[in-house]
Amino acid sequence: MILKTARVPFKVVSVNINEDILKKQGLDKKLTPRQIASSLSRQKARVVSEKAPGQYVLGGDQILVCQGKMFDKPRDMAAAKETLIKLRGRTHTLISAACIFLDGEQVLEIVEEAHLTMEDFSDDFLENYLIRTGEKILASVGAYQLEAEGAELFTKIEGDFFTILGLPLNPVLKFLRQQGIIKGD
Repeated sequence: MILKTARVPFKVVSVNINEDILKKQGLDKKLTPRQIASSLSRQKARVVSEKAPGQYVLGGDQILVCQGKMFDKPRDMAAAKETLIKLRGRTHTLISAACIFLDGEQVLEIVEEAHLTMEDFSDDFLENYLIRTGEKILASVGAYQLEAEGAELFTKIEGDFFTILGLPLNPVLKFLRQQGIIKGD
């Protein structure tokens, strides 16, 4: 949606990598969450780039960290509730990484962070929020969509909006303009 809104021509290509295994390997190597997000975005772009000669390939990943713990997208509404309970009243970091490859070679890497402080909301508020938002929040690592009803969950937000949504868009757009893929006018 971010690229579409920005009028960037693209084609979605699914990549078959096991993110859970790659995250575990990164943790075993004592990589930081920032390095893991970068590595995941790089691997996604590399795999597709090797099969798309002459094409710029963008890979991205986002990791949420709160109190030293990395979070994954919730698998169901019970997991979403658990995530929100762990985040409420605390500040967490969203790390968004983007990597662009051309012909199997990395030509750009960007990693940006945003810091979000969540309201210390009541259990009743949480239950109502989960009912109102439904399963669409399962697509978000933090079980919220800042661009929608999730905005009411926060007391403080520091960082780029697009980084929070999952893609450090402005540096990507700058690169695409420099390459002539999109026009600057």
